[in-house]
Amino acid sequence: MKRYKHLAESVRFNRHGGHWRPVITSHGELTFAGEGRSAVVFRIGGTDRALKVFYPDKVHIAKEEADIYRLLSGVPHFPHLHEAGGTYIVIDWVEGKTFFQCLEEGVEISVRHIREADQALQTARKRGLNPSDVHLRNIMITAEGSTMIIDVARFRQTKDCMNWEDIKTAHSAFYMKPFFPKRWPKPLLNMIGILYKKRLLPVSRTAHAKNPQ
Repeated sequence: MKRYKHLAESVRFNRHGGHWRPVITSHGELTFAGEGRSAVVFRIGGTDRALKVFYPDKVHIAKEEADIYRLLSGVPHFPHLHEAGGTYIVIDWVEGKTFFQCLEEGVEISVRHIREADQALQTARKRGLNPSDVHLRNIMITAEGSTMIIDVARFRQTKDCMNWEDIKTAHSAFYMKPFFPKRWPKPLLNMIGILYKKRLLPVSRTAHAKNPQ
């Protein structure tokens, strides 16, 4: 639709301190929702859709992510792709909280939520994808209580990513224990994330990302 293209073109970027910052030039229709390593996300006013606009040096990822969403079409727990352009994609807007926010606010992440995400990722593998970079900030519990995975841009990477297997292990081995705290301060969660990236946490890695048990 021309409307989505027009909205995407209304977003400009300035670079400050090595980081891209969005500037909306003409539309109050867009509400800023978040930013990541490759794009910024807006909610489109009056709709249940999100506009993801990619940074000038990351626009090649727009087509990659759109192609992956097409492969995942009809799979529960992934947003639906509505449109893709040279610099943007339009997908379902997901109302809810990320796993990270759930830990920060003390919202329960149940075994059912883990199972739903696991089933969705297994289906992605069956469709020839290799889910990578799955982490606490791109898995959500929706307002209706179901699980949604909202970032698939790196689902064609060839490396073996153990993030999801480690999340499952931490959930069963630690989180589900009766006296394990369900609410964590954001600075502590960020520190745990840094330690995890440096492989300094005692997380079991017995399962393989491509062959979950």
